[in-house]
Amino acid sequence: MSTVKIGLCQLNLTVGDLEGNVDKILTHLFEADRQGCNIALTPELAVCGYPPEDLLYKTGFIDRCDRAITEIARQTRNLSVIAVIGHVSRALDHGYHKDPTPAPGLINCASIIGGGHILARSAKRLLPNYSVFDEVRYFSPGLPDQPIVSAGQIKFGVTICEDIWAPGPTADLVNAGAQLVVVLNASPFFSGRIQDRIEVASLRATENSVPVAYVNLVGGQDELVFDGGSFVIDSHGTLVSCLAQFEEALGVVEVELDPTMGSSSSGQEAENAPQWAAFRKMSQDEEIYSALVMGTRDYVYKNGFSEVVIGLSGGIDSALVSVIAADALGPDRVHCVAMPSKYSSPESLVDAHELCKVNQIELRVIPIIGAHEVFSEMLAGATFSNLARVRPQPPSGLADENLQSRIRGITLMALSNQHGWLVLTTGNKSELAVGYSTLYGDTAGGFGVIKDVDKTSVYKLCEYRNSLGPGTIPSAIIQKPPSAELRHDQRDDQSLPPYDLLDSFLADYVNRDLSYDQLVDMGYDPALVARLVKMVDRAEYKRRQNPPGVRVSQKAFGKDRRMPITNKFEEFKG
Repeated sequence: MSTVKIGLCQLNLTVGDLEGNVDKILTHLFEADRQGCNIALTPELAVCGYPPEDLLYKTGFIDRCDRAITEIARQTRNLSVIAVIGHVSRALDHGYHKDPTPAPGLINCASIIGGGHILARSAKRLLPNYSVFDEVRYFSPGLPDQPIVSAGQIKFGVTICEDIWAPGPTADLVNAGAQLVVVLNASPFFSGRIQDRIEVASLRATENSVPVAYVNLVGGQDELVFDGGSFVIDSHGTLVSCLAQFEEALGVVEVELDPTMGSSSSGQEAENAPQWAAFRKMSQDEEIYSALVMGTRDYVYKNGFSEVVIGLSGGIDSALVSVIAADALGPDRVHCVAMPSKYSSPESLVDAHELCKVNQIELRVIPIIGAHEVFSEMLAGATFSNLARVRPQPPSGLADENLQSRIRGITLMALSNQHGWLVLTTGNKSELAVGYSTLYGDTAGGFGVIKDVDKTSVYKLCEYRNSLGPGTIPSAIIQKPPSAELRHDQRDDQSLPPYDLLDSFLADYVNRDLSYDQLVDMGYDPALVARLVKMVDRAEYKRRQNPPGVRVSQKAFGKDRRMPITNKFEEFKG
């Protein structure tokens, strides 16, 4: 038997920060070498970060990526470890044809580096072009004949992310002599995704009687979150070890391999590797909450902000966002602002005070009653009366409700401009789906923390967070009927169906793309389906103007669902 010690560099990298990414890669490679690793793996496109999107059209960006991989080789020339580094490179430089990629003719690849030299280069063969992925836009596919590299007495081959989801790439490497298959990944999070990855890697390992080492990116990048959870599977399909989700780490594991093809014993966790965590399946609520915290933290810090401001109404959505922000950044970096109007209940202000007191968050109270009166008078005299040539009348109904929300948006943005704080919006997926939000009001801000969390899940996440420590979100906030408090005695259920029914419908219509007829056949009331379908479809122009937010579901509004705003198709014609 031969033994190989593998270092999984589960890194939190930043798109475009080539110097910072290289420094982090080198730090982990030196540590992997110090711990006696034979092979060290980085995530997919580690040098430039993932996804680089249209940075790939910039010639200077590609040039600097090339220089970065050369610099990594130079600085590791005295190391014994063989490093497998994910990066981008020009296709024509390595014998790959540009077609069928229209532009810019690149490969998503891995350089295998040893002794200061690039020993080989493998290119991603299968390019995902669905959901949040559009790699066909940028890359040429790798050729079937990928290199096999020796690490001591062990031969291994490299696949990249999507390649592991089909049997061909792994089988081709094993048939070419690989005794170990390593996989570089930037696999975005959605709830339950880690189980899918482990099952697929286990299937590939079992099919080919070969161990699989899978390293995944960790961290937030715009709306995407990468949850890490890197792991090693032995040739029998058994999970050897798994790194914790949502944490940057170096994991070191030893795997025994039979130098003759076709069998390997179970691997074992290496000694002196305290960074390893035994695989623990997170609950759905724990996974989602962890993703929201990480996505918020990385968006704030990676975009140069250090503090945030939140409009705190005393309702459940803003309460959850405030606590997530405090967990992500520390309560001293979170500023909450209560902006009561003449319609705000006294209880809401009490609840806002209690939330901030328990969580040690600053609360400022800025009443908007005066501003509301001034705007109402201005609009009555200048617009609402003159156009109709009648007695001046202030805004009423929806115009008056939205006016209050927009005054609050103005207030938050003024604080943002004054202090450099990022405004976090508090709208949830259920509201955004049906357009139950105000443009330039509650949608005004830089990041939508819970924009992919439906209302039903908001309640679950509050209960989950409270299970970690008593009283984090006061029970009064959780128990009160949801209301925007923009008119007297307003409740959400006056405009919307109960949230459990609404969220069930949205899961079927938005996530599953079921038709009107299919929804009715499932038992939904036909009149309700017709009403909700129109609400969802007509709100597309609003959603397009919302800030980015953390993606935690398999189908979020944004890259996952790209509906045209100008669109005459109607799911239901009544």
